Amino acid sequence: MKTLYSILIAMVAFVVFASVAVADPGTPWDKKIAGKGRFQVLNQFGGDAVLDKETGRVWEQSPNGVDTRAWLNAQIHCNQKTVGNRKGWRLPTVQELARLVEPGNPPGGPDLPPGHPFENVQASVYWSATTGADDTSEAWLVSFASGGVVAFD
Repeated sequence: MKTLYSILIAMVAFVVFASVAVADPGTPWDKKIAGKGRFQVLNQFGGDAVLDKETGRVWEQSPNGVDTRAWLNAQIHCNQKTVGNRKGWRLPTVQELARLVEPGNPPGGPDLPPGHPFENVQASVYWSATTGADDTSEAWLVSFASGGVVAFD
């Protein structure tokens, strides 16, 4: 009987974890879209969200600008946020956030790709959801002023 229960638990765990893997296939690296063709403002979100066709990620079109919250408060803020009459938002991973950086932009503005539709993004640092590997009290930041990616507590 214990064997049957173990098999059932293993099957349920497999189904749960397999569905999570299918739900988020990760950020693709097989295409690079330059210019205005990369982003699409989503009308079904009232124009408040943007699809990045290069990565498949959906972003808030006009974030709150520079956020001076502590990392934990930034997490809470995103988790409770409503954009385009939808909940379910989160802080991006450091890799997702860094994919929005366009290194080599002239100084002075946020380092975003040419033709982007974003508003209110500042040439500043933004929290990611990614914690430090050796110190989970740290989280990774992405700078839209310099393109830098650093861990900070």
